[in-house]
Amino acid sequence: MKKVFGLLLVASVFTSCQKQKIAFIDNGEVINKIQEKLDLEENYKTTLDKFNQRRDSLGKDFQMQAQKFQMDAQSMPAKTAQAKYDELGQKQQMLQQQLQAEQQKISEPFQKEMDSLISKVKTYVNEYGKSNGYDYILGTSDASPSVLFGKSDNDLSNTIIEGLNASYKK
Repeated sequence: MKKVFGLLLVASVFTSCQKQKIAFIDNGEVINKIQEKLDLEENYKTTLDKFNQRRDSLGKDFQMQAQKFQMDAQSMPAKTAQAKYDELGQKQQMLQQQLQAEQQKISEPFQKEMDSLISKVKTYVNEYGKSNGYDYILGTSDASPSVLFGKSDNDLSNTIIEGLNASYKK
């Protein structure tokens, strides 16, 4: 009976000690280095630059109006100056709200595309792991390091970047 129990114990130890295939990727490195994200940022930057030029132009126009008002206010009656001042304040507030709405309108599609890209990366890593026999592929980043140590042989970041870039080019 002791021999049977001993054999069962040894068999269970051997089966529980099977080596699992584990690797990791640096999420930040993968996301920041794939070509699709770089292209997405470049397109967004162009749109954002146009918006910033428009915002700066409107800001300069408003500043000129405010400076003109300051010079004219000295020769106006106090009531008229206060009314103009209030009008200018409302105009500034409306301009700020308009610019915030435009900036949000610009950034929402970018954020949706980034979310889609992150989902695409997760799907790719999942498929890569299944097709290459991995039990686990962990993700880490500088912001939240879940892998504190890993052999560089187990870092799949560059492999994943290359695979994603190859599929993006197609």
